[in-house]
Amino acid sequence: MTLTNKANKEKLIIFDTTLRDGEQSPGVTLTVNEKIEIAKQLSRLGVDVLEAGFPVASQGDFDAVQRIANEVGHLMVGREAIGKPITIAGLARAVPADIQRCYDAIVTAPQKRIHIFLATSDIHLEHKLKISREECVTRAVASVSFAKSLIDDVEFSPEDAGRSDQDFLCKVLGAVIEAGATTLNIPDTVGYNMPEEYGAMIKYLIANTKGSDKVVWSAHCHNDLGLATANTLSGINNGIRQVEVTINGIGERAGNTAMEEIVMAVHTHPDFFPVYHTINTPLFFRISQLVSSLSGMVVQSNKAIVGANAFLHESGIHQDGVLKNKTTYEIISPETVGANTINLVLGKHSGRAAFRSRLQDLGFGELTEGEFQTAFNSFKTLADNKKRVTEQDLIALLSDQVSSSAGDKATWVIKSLQVVSGTSFATATVQLQNTITEEVHIDAAIGKSGPIEAVFSAIQRLVGKNIRLLKFDIAAVGEGMDALGQVSVKVAEKTSVSGSASGEESPVQETADVNKITYHGHGADSDIIQAAAKAYLNALNRLVATENERIQEERKVNV
Repeated sequence: MTLTNKANKEKLIIFDTTLRDGEQSPGVTLTVNEKIEIAKQLSRLGVDVLEAGFPVASQGDFDAVQRIANEVGHLMVGREAIGKPITIAGLARAVPADIQRCYDAIVTAPQKRIHIFLATSDIHLEHKLKISREECVTRAVASVSFAKSLIDDVEFSPEDAGRSDQDFLCKVLGAVIEAGATTLNIPDTVGYNMPEEYGAMIKYLIANTKGSDKVVWSAHCHNDLGLATANTLSGINNGIRQVEVTINGIGERAGNTAMEEIVMAVHTHPDFFPVYHTINTPLFFRISQLVSSLSGMVVQSNKAIVGANAFLHESGIHQDGVLKNKTTYEIISPETVGANTINLVLGKHSGRAAFRSRLQDLGFGELTEGEFQTAFNSFKTLADNKKRVTEQDLIALLSDQVSSSAGDKATWVIKSLQVVSGTSFATATVQLQNTITEEVHIDAAIGKSGPIEAVFSAIQRLVGKNIRLLKFDIAAVGEGMDALGQVSVKVAEKTSVSGSASGEESPVQETADVNKITYHGHGADSDIIQAAAKAYLNALNRLVATENERIQEERKVNV
């Protein structure tokens, strides 16, 4: 594990909210299995606190948080330097029902926290909550007191703190400290503050809040002005000792502070910041790719630390300097964040032992025998088509497997797919099997705009859904003609049919009711048509699963 110098420094607590705030990114929907896989990797990475979700939001959110508490909250793999399992946190409004629901979801975790939020800015109090400042203080104290009766570790966040009156903030924060809060988080909820402004606010709050020395101060910054990382670092230099971050900086609107940027800033400047970290930085590149694959949020090539271009040099002057001495243009070595091993390869002659060893290196060492065999079969199939199978390929395959794992059993699976394409139109013949009835269905369709439209049209007819395609992203994993294709889609179900003489509307259209629920799908294959079909069917299976859950809930209510 890579650590900075601890001399005369305090531990920086890394609070990850990829699975809560990160999942609130437009179009991002993760299944329970996907959340658990990301949670395992975050634990292995060395994250101190994992905000697993907002349990009261839905039964699905509750179930995900509960399973993470059960299955990840006890893990110690990769946490030897920290000496304790990850803390599982759940988010709650300042409402008793929320707090109780949160506690019920996280109760089995050895280390657990309830995170309560309540707006404190006048604009939120007046227009959203419609309460006075006095009522705000009363609610804050009551909620923290109730949470404290259930659990020792309670965090309080004054929502929109960045636009709140600072003296009023001191009053609220002093009151919740007295009520038992152990962590105070200061959110720049709408990404409004400047770095100097945010740092000065933190300094003022710590200096003027009664009991400030009894709690940990935390930062949660949004990136609306591109300043989330700068604001958080400014906060650290003014007393912040916990940072709330996400992998790749995903999150609502323009996103959150990126974990990898904060950690590597502290790592690269050990004499500048008054803190040290205990993050296993060589795992950054791998978890970045995993989160990108499962969330459908593509990492921009020039993204700091984990972007594809982060360690590439094209300028002749830069290349010359790097060849002579890497430090001329590299302030971070690729090995430090795990970008160096991306071209270490396996081939078709590699055996089970070598494959299992590589999966363990990637953090997937806890697969069941059945899961391992499925992954190994996929690897062998890919190796037959590629001379070199890189770690990028393996992460893509494993992400694909997590998306369609047995825990979220798919209703429909592809039995066969055949496409014929030409200069005028394409045709696709698709055979699907219903895993519930075991029946096999076959249909064919024409795609005027190409084979993808033909495949999607056939699939949606077989599944019996009227679907709009809202987003379609395709990327090559690695280089060369035999590169693995990785596809991400976002779909929504249409409520009415219109447009064509046949009464059908092409699934390859980018308009839909903005209020409709959207579903994300992911697929990877050496054949991009197959990858697209997997992604599309993955999204439709999620739609079907959601509908089935709703029907079951309605039946329970009626009974």
